[in-house]
Amino acid sequence: MQEEGNMLAVIQNVLFKTKLKMKRSKYLFVVFLFVSFLSLQAQNADKKREKQNIVYEPTWESLIQHKCPEWFRDAKFGIYFHWGVYSVPAYGTEWYPHWMYIDSSLVWGLPYYKHHKTTYGDVSGFGYKDFIPQFTAEKFDPDAWADLFARAGARFAGPVAEHADGFAMWDSKLTKWNAAKMGPKRDIVGELAKAIRKQNLKFITTFHHQWLWGWYPTWDKNTDASNPAYNGLDGIYGPVLPSANAFAKPEPTMEFSQYWMAKVKEVIDNYQPDLIWFDSRTGTINEQCRKEFLSYYYNQARTWGREVVMTYKGKDFATGSGVVDLERGRMAKITPYPWLNDDSMDWNSWGYVTSADYKTAERLVHELVDIVSKNGCLLLNIGPRPDGTIPEEVQERLLEMGDWLKLNGEAIYETRPFEVFGEGPTVVNEGHFSESKNTEFKTEDIRFTKKGDKLYAIFLGWPGKEITVKSLPKGKKLWLGNIRKITLLGDPKPLKWTQNEYGLTVQLPDAPPCKYAFTLKISGK
Repeated sequence: MQEEGNMLAVIQNVLFKTKLKMKRSKYLFVVFLFVSFLSLQAQNADKKREKQNIVYEPTWESLIQHKCPEWFRDAKFGIYFHWGVYSVPAYGTEWYPHWMYIDSSLVWGLPYYKHHKTTYGDVSGFGYKDFIPQFTAEKFDPDAWADLFARAGARFAGPVAEHADGFAMWDSKLTKWNAAKMGPKRDIVGELAKAIRKQNLKFITTFHHQWLWGWYPTWDKNTDASNPAYNGLDGIYGPVLPSANAFAKPEPTMEFSQYWMAKVKEVIDNYQPDLIWFDSRTGTINEQCRKEFLSYYYNQARTWGREVVMTYKGKDFATGSGVVDLERGRMAKITPYPWLNDDSMDWNSWGYVTSADYKTAERLVHELVDIVSKNGCLLLNIGPRPDGTIPEEVQERLLEMGDWLKLNGEAIYETRPFEVFGEGPTVVNEGHFSESKNTEFKTEDIRFTKKGDKLYAIFLGWPGKEITVKSLPKGKKLWLGNIRKITLLGDPKPLKWTQNEYGLTVQLPDAPPCKYAFTLKISGK
């Protein structure tokens, strides 16, 4: 506006001087030209301001205009954690608070109900609420956690704000069942937001509380879940147990949907997360509530001056309104859009259990490389203990990933897919829950990324004296021009190479510079 005012003053000065030298008709014509020019400038300025101040309406047509920010596409690797009251029994999976109430051994053979009765007593007396005092978090150090995530190479991190158990991990005014008032008596989400941002990482929160609809048998008088005194933790009363999958039948009431939305908005207002992630079954929440939440989040982010991300599964939100997420799964090929894979370090559970079966650091690095080569990002889950400590085996694997990224991160962060994601014999299964079907990569498997005038070929096993990249034969035209130099990340010495119709063959040093995966940096002219 100040620039327009200055221009108007200049125009007025010119017109005054022109008037002294011109006849009236010519003078009016000049005035018309200047006014037209000024009007055009004002229209352009209005359009510019309008573009900068997009208001997202609660409609899918408006919400799909939101663009995935570049920071997310650049970040590639994040960490989150299932940590809550369900960490106390540490048995089976984080679904313990659901299955402990249902004698599923009669149908699916699940042992939770019998284990609970044998270990703690009948659910009519000792229910999920009775684990809360044991969720102490007395050793929880948010700064130490955030430091670990940064050293692991993560670029975004944050907690499960509320799982399906109805226990909020923030200081909530909407429910007394929260970590600030019970259990740890600390604002877990708030403390982590400060610590994680102190490490210059983006802060994320994840939500699973749409599953609270029917999570507990509130209608069963033989359980403590039917006691009105525990309303809020056990969720709004439901007449029957909905199907234990992503499609709740009967669907939640409007009251439940509005309560769901109010909790998410409270976290948005209090902690301003850079990314909000939703578990499956969000599609059962009233559609208008979903649209109102998302427009609220995107509009609030504008007032913060930040770009944010919302991730969703399946058809829970309109295509393009956020970033699509695969649970324990990957894409088989490059996608034209960015995507996310959320996976757990433990093969069987998302929360802490005493019988954990952790993936190796090599498996996790290879998974990250494969995902990034196909335009995706990895969100890796860990399960801390109820006292606030992170299992040593988990820390070891995270730090091994960090060591690898210190050396090879150039080929991961801020990169984009090459024209092909890679080559090699291993076929990756696509879709939700496909990770257990994917076999280990072989030495012949290679994945590509690119950045600027550099192409990175990451081979997932050490081949010995030389490697041939079949995707780069002689005569292959690259955006970077002719190949000028090839090095191995971690070893600055230029490598000898040749090219023929069978591919690019590179002579390698005697010993690899790191573990797990090895990166050729191919520079062009």
